[in-house]
Amino acid sequence: MSTITKEMSIMEVVQKWPQTASIFMNFGMGCLGCSAARFENIEQGANAHGINAVKLVEALNKSVNQ
Repeated sequence: MSTITKEMSIMEVVQKWPQTASIFMNFGMGCLGCSAARFENIEQGANAHGINAVKLVEALNKSVNQ
């Protein structure tokens, strides 16, 4: 079951599911407070940090669907 998609904004996800903040941090996206996080979607943010967006989204969904 996919709740989160790579097209969703980073802040939208963190605001709706606060437990995802640690997932973003574990993947090396520690800039959740930066202005880019407000308008970038997950795929854009992952690409900017050299992170596999598919694996990130899988981990995010695992954390919210437990």
